[in-house]
Amino acid sequence: MQNQTRIIIENVRPQLDGGTFFIKRIVGQTVVVKANVFADGHDVIACCVKFKHESAKKWQETRLQSLGNDEWISEFIVEKQGFYSYFIEGWVDYALNWQHGTERKIQDNQYVKSELLEGAEYCQAILKEVDKDEKVFLTAAIKAFQDEKAYDKAIAIALSPELHHIFLKYPTRTLANTSAELKVYVDRKKALFSTWYEFFPRSASQEKGKHGTFKDCEKLLPRVAAMGFDTLYFPPIHPIGEVNRKGKNNATNAQPGDVGSPWGIGSKHGGHKSIHPELGTIDDFKSLVKKAKDLGIEVAMDYALQAAPDHPYVKDFPQWFKWRPDGTVQYAENPPKKYQDIQPIYFESGDWKNLWKELLDVALFWIEECDIKVFRVDNPHTKPFYFWGWLIAEIKKKHPDVLFLAEAFTAPKVMHELAKQGFSQSYTYFTWRNTKAELIEYVEELTKTEQSEFYRPNFWPNTPDILPYALQSGHESVYLHKYFLAATLSSSVGIYGPVYEYMISESMPGKEEYFNSEKYEFYNWDWSVENKLIAVISRLNKIRKEHASLQQTNNIVFCATDSDQVLAYYKFDDTRQDETLMICSIDPHYMKQAWVQLPLKSLGINAGQPIRVIELITGNSYIWDKEWNYVELHPSLPFHIFKIQK
Repeated sequence: MQNQTRIIIENVRPQLDGGTFFIKRIVGQTVVVKANVFADGHDVIACCVKFKHESAKKWQETRLQSLGNDEWISEFIVEKQGFYSYFIEGWVDYALNWQHGTERKIQDNQYVKSELLEGAEYCQAILKEVDKDEKVFLTAAIKAFQDEKAYDKAIAIALSPELHHIFLKYPTRTLANTSAELKVYVDRKKALFSTWYEFFPRSASQEKGKHGTFKDCEKLLPRVAAMGFDTLYFPPIHPIGEVNRKGKNNATNAQPGDVGSPWGIGSKHGGHKSIHPELGTIDDFKSLVKKAKDLGIEVAMDYALQAAPDHPYVKDFPQWFKWRPDGTVQYAENPPKKYQDIQPIYFESGDWKNLWKELLDVALFWIEECDIKVFRVDNPHTKPFYFWGWLIAEIKKKHPDVLFLAEAFTAPKVMHELAKQGFSQSYTYFTWRNTKAELIEYVEELTKTEQSEFYRPNFWPNTPDILPYALQSGHESVYLHKYFLAATLSSSVGIYGPVYEYMISESMPGKEEYFNSEKYEFYNWDWSVENKLIAVISRLNKIRKEHASLQQTNNIVFCATDSDQVLAYYKFDDTRQDETLMICSIDPHYMKQAWVQLPLKSLGINAGQPIRVIELITGNSYIWDKEWNYVELHPSLPFHIFKIQK
């Protein structure tokens, strides 16, 4: 039988798929909760959101405030990593209902002695809950309500804000109802704000013709730190398969000396728990991780669940691969791409429990042996969703600091499902968003829809797999504005270097792929090169670290401009203590003059009220006292980034 209650609780937000999945926050962020709460009749109702961390025994609560039309709102702050639970509780507040009704009757000059006696009962009911001073007040109220000679005094008490405050503070939750319990997972700050730099460790040597090592990588750490990156991501560092090894430019047949693709994992030298011998030893890797940490950089590893034909798994656990009737294995394909050097793992194996355990052990090995806290996961959309939900949850139980970036350029719903299953960050379609309309539409989708509750974007202008057509021009202005947009629209950004900052742009004919791709050979880069792009990237990364408004993605308002090639947007942190205004030209060829409309409502100012804006690249300062303001942008530096001072 239905429990007796008069309260209806509907449309609780935020929640994902009816509570099937958890929403996401980082430590210190706020969860704003809304719901529709109402009851039959005209009685006063009240409601609260109850919440607690998974380690807490007692629930905390905050009262919801009415927005009108039976919609209510409240919020709570998440202060620790891990899961929080929250739900809505609503009740008919008979004490407040009594006070409200009594006030209306008094205003109508009605005699309310009977009502005062009822009030005494409401006061008596909470006497044991209140503090000393409140008890004195309530005791006096009860006495006055019961004394016919103290009628005027009783009326004054009945209408007093003091009594109203006490009733609010100590509600009697008659016929209460509760919503379903929902969850929010809280990560450390890096889940939201990170600046990634990717390079191939085998290309770290500056000696021509020599394969790079972890020791060579250590020498590059100061360069990475000086550019303002806090996450150094390496493609797979494991032994590379020798059977079906790929040659240069993905050639099917390798030539002597070809080093193969790092994603063809496994050989006679070991598998996913081993280091490629030419890179060094596991102790060398540990040393690199430690020295990076000393410079404020976390090393991110590639977690690629696939095997070369000569991976030890193939021999030791053949049941983890799907074999054809003729005894051969279907190699990996993503038509029209073919990966003859990779055998996909067969997740539908009858031995799937042992398979899952082993893959979990791989991640735990690097976490616990080498202090790895960040993984970039290769092609997670080609493995079962529920596997990822299980694996990430298992790791988070022991190591809540560990973060996962999903490398999945695929259908939107698939990308969203991976994020719901627990991935901390996700690659995005930013790589292919070039026009003003495309950029605004995409960022609005990420920040103003349900995606903002679970999908944390990481904007990459390029990757080893992707040289987008926009970058194939090799035009410096394009590289400048693409990094600027990535670094200021999203709180997480990444580039594949030194290819990006050196503006390497030669592509495979008709494809968005690098010619002579570093995926299939190593380079000996001149890491001492300095250019304007490096200087600007370094400056932008420093600005990001100094401004909280740029360390989040969702608080963004696009501003009107009179040019379809000038994009303007305003960002602010949760407390609005830090506010920035970005203006960017996406025309790489011509100077742009434009008028930009300030978002007065979002800024909380009136037209004509002056504000100071400080250009953070140049240091120039301006006073703007009009709603529309003039800007000029040149291809040599196609953007402005202003700090707003009111």
